[in-house]
Amino acid sequence: MQNRFAMPVLLAATLLLQACTVWREHPGSSKWTDATGGEGLERSFWKEVKGKRWNELEHHIASNYVAISLQGGRLDKAAALVQIQQLQLDDYTLGDVQGEMNSDTFVVTYTVAMRGTFRGQPLPTEPLRMMTVWQRESAGWMAIAHSVLGPENK
Repeated sequence: MQNRFAMPVLLAATLLLQACTVWREHPGSSKWTDATGGEGLERSFWKEVKGKRWNELEHHIASNYVAISLQGGRLDKAAALVQIQQLQLDDYTLGDVQGEMNSDTFVVTYTVAMRGTFRGQPLPTEPLRMMTVWQRESAGWMAIAHSVLGPENK
């Protein structure tokens, strides 16, 4: 009698467990709320850039954002978003991530190796050193400053 019920129960359990892996993450979903620490914030940022989810990205850039880029010098939020949107990011790798927290602010330095194009031109093959300052606000973590420091020194 037990064997008669064991097989259907085992089959049902197997199907239920497989269902957990069948459904993929919704393409528009963001993991900003799951970000813990500076590295998680940077990974969320670059995930949005690669996925071209500009509205979601914009929600995590402060209105008084300042960026320093190799191509455009000092940029405000609007100019930085225009520049970021000219990036076709096929793949990226973050490395040497270091974060320092002071109260509600993270300063994150890291290298990023990218594959893709910027304004239709291939991206540099060497990793770039970057720094982002994140501040916790009522709306969540917001980037308030970013700097591209140039190619990583070997």
